[in-house]
Amino acid sequence: MRLAIMITVLLALAGATRAFDLGTEAGPKPVVDVPINVPGDRQGGDTILDAMPITIPGEDTGSTAGYGDDYDEVCPYTGSTSPDVVYTVTPAVDVVVDVDMLGSTFDTKIYVYDDELNLLACNDDYYADYVSRIEELALVGGTDHYIVVDGYGGDFGDYVITISAFEPCEITHWPWFVDEGEPPLTIDYEDTWNGGCNTDPENPPFQPGHGHAIDGVSGFYLYQGSSRRDTDWFEFVLPQDGYPVYAEAEVESYLFELGPADCGSVDVVQSVVIEECSEGTLWLTGTPGSTVWLWFGPTTFSAPDGSDVYEYDYWIHFGWFPSATENQSWSEIKALFR
Repeated sequence: MRLAIMITVLLALAGATRAFDLGTEAGPKPVVDVPINVPGDRQGGDTILDAMPITIPGEDTGSTAGYGDDYDEVCPYTGSTSPDVVYTVTPAVDVVVDVDMLGSTFDTKIYVYDDELNLLACNDDYYADYVSRIEELALVGGTDHYIVVDGYGGDFGDYVITISAFEPCEITHWPWFVDEGEPPLTIDYEDTWNGGCNTDPENPPFQPGHGHAIDGVSGFYLYQGSSRRDTDWFEFVLPQDGYPVYAEAEVESYLFELGPADCGSVDVVQSVVIEECSEGTLWLTGTPGSTVWLWFGPTTFSAPDGSDVYEYDYWIHFGWFPSATENQSWSEIKALFR
């Protein structure tokens, strides 16, 4: 059984404190109070029976204060006592969309049902501030779909909902990169491949780093009914002080430098967020010849579309990319291969 270490490190980012977790499962979230039924302006419908229409693309703002608590789904938390608001969307043709709550001021949850009230997707925490987003959701043309804006626990407040056509993200695959080799993710996946301290704290398995450029796969899977994420751990010997590690991914991910190299006390030394289909870089400093641990994995614990199994591509490159003798930026080098 895959072990989920719950190591939380507090780092100061942009003047705020942010917690990083190296494990595979989501830990407990802060408990919030049940809201008082405060009268408020009514934007979406109170239930599916009086759902408010919204278009594609479309956006609406409002507050969940004053609505009833009618819906709840596990994604991955349940037990919500928050008021919820309902929208309906009926695309003219089959379409794939993103549903985004970015800009909302509370800990949101969102669910999407079809016209027979089958759950199509749900999400609790996509962003670091616990705001939700569902990606790559397929909707059937000419059919009603219901979007529920809810909150975690008893949380409620002002929300922003945006629906837009899904734009696929495809990263660059380089011909000289080595395949990571991890087996496909499945329901109840037993991870024994480069899972580091999450797999076996006594003899943690790592992927070798220095001298390699790796095409990898990460993602999410259901294990005994709970959502987990795949975390990949790398180990290499630092060749020099001042050494770059580059990465790109199809889903927002973290790249961490860890230390010390001990599962019993490992912490995050530094981090970078790899935005969707954007490159990120960690600059490693230290004594040449010292052992470095790196961690790669999703920033969240459940799939962006709420599915039971979800895989996405990434790559990680240790050291400088090959370039011409004249000075060129990495973006200029990359452009040569497009």
